[in-house]
Amino acid sequence: MAVLLAALGFAAVAQMRLTGADDDYSGQRRENLIELLESLAAAADRTQTQIDELEQTREELLSSSERRQIAVEEARQRLEVLTVLTGTAAAAGPGVTITITDPEAAVTSTNLLNGIEELRDAGAEAIEMNDRVRVVASTSFTERDGEILVDGVKLPSPYSIEAIGSSHTLSEAVIFRGGLADEIERLGGKVSVEKADLVEVQSLHSIDAPEYSQPTES
Repeated sequence: MAVLLAALGFAAVAQMRLTGADDDYSGQRRENLIELLESLAAAADRTQTQIDELEQTREELLSSSERRQIAVEEARQRLEVLTVLTGTAAAAGPGVTITITDPEAAVTSTNLLNGIEELRDAGAEAIEMNDRVRVVASTSFTERDGEILVDGVKLPSPYSIEAIGSSHTLSEAVIFRGGLADEIERLGGKVSVEKADLVEVQSLHSIDAPEYSQPTES
């Protein structure tokens, strides 16, 4: 931009110098005056053409800069979405907090996984369990020695699930007939759902680098 402005200034100065180079023509012949006027007119036309070209280049640079800025902003927004979905960034928003009590120690990892899947189907965008484990697509639910492990982390009862999304939709996904609440109650447990305008999911999921796959250029 500085170069373009300097060029425009130079062109303007050049035109002024050509126009005002010699304002005393009283002793000039008529033929010389006509030739001088034609030369000045041609020089003015060339200068104006150069100015027009520089202004066009300036507009093109501005347009290109705006397009790059838009592309950068879109990429930033996509990155923010991906970091939430992959669990590599904390998230906050409306949602629900679900508490599952299991006095009979009858709840299994499959029961919890079923509940998580119901929340996902209901549009949960970020899920956390017991304020310790971020639940993502690759999260595993297993059992060992009577204890439930989520991504290898032992989670004791009562189990808590924080989910961000539409609080009404998520709540209905838990308490609908045959859903998570009914499933846990049949096992002697209890499920409570609390809607909130602000649910914070702070735990993060670590992503291991792929061992075999590599991204393609396309």
